[in-house]
Amino acid sequence: MNYRLVANQIGDLLKYATTYNEIERAAKSIFTFQKEKFPNDSITSVRAQAFHDWVLTLAKQSMTNEDRNDLLVQFVSIVTPEDLENDVDKILKKAKIDLKVGSVISDDFMSRNFHEEIHKHCRKLFIQENYFHAVFEAAKVYNKLVQKKSQNQRDGQGLMLDVFSLKGVLKLNTGRTQTEKNVQESVKFLSAGLMQAMRNPTAHEPALDWPISKEDCLDMLSFISYLFRQLDKAIYFKSTAN
Repeated sequence: MNYRLVANQIGDLLKYATTYNEIERAAKSIFTFQKEKFPNDSITSVRAQAFHDWVLTLAKQSMTNEDRNDLLVQFVSIVTPEDLENDVDKILKKAKIDLKVGSVISDDFMSRNFHEEIHKHCRKLFIQENYFHAVFEAAKVYNKLVQKKSQNQRDGQGLMLDVFSLKGVLKLNTGRTQTEKNVQESVKFLSAGLMQAMRNPTAHEPALDWPISKEDCLDMLSFISYLFRQLDKAIYFKSTAN
């Protein structure tokens, strides 16, 4: 397995097709280790260098070849635009990277373009076909990040109804028009619904009594991914009139 070939050739292929921030976000959503630096005078792009450094750092990690290949395939899949997928696959095959490990994720999980928090917290659970806990974990993380951004220690449905209300502290827009108010209210009720319909049942019911199929898991994670993106847009604003 030639990770240096992957680091150099795919990095060069992607240097005009993605951004430095996209590479960093993808890496941090998958890898649990810190990036090391591997200077290479032939690399002139900060994007190619970032990709190169992440791949070679991965190559140094203590894990099975299967696990390492799986992580590599997931990282490459996230940062590769659709029009370059065939070229990237050829490089991976040339480097003798086993693509079978990542095939389920590429076909099902990766095709959904999930938010990075879904990749970070749910990818391994999905690989293990632990769909119940993948949904539970995504809902828990969403609840926690809403608490953090809103600086509010309430929990679950009550938290969502409070912080995303028209008078709440998490603002998705100016709230000046009826359309903007409707958008704000919709995210409030969708977030509260997530807590009521997904987090609470998974928190209180045994997995055997509340099974979740792969298809339902993917749909639920897509829904939660949408809410994560709305949370990313939200701005904390606490009016003195509140």
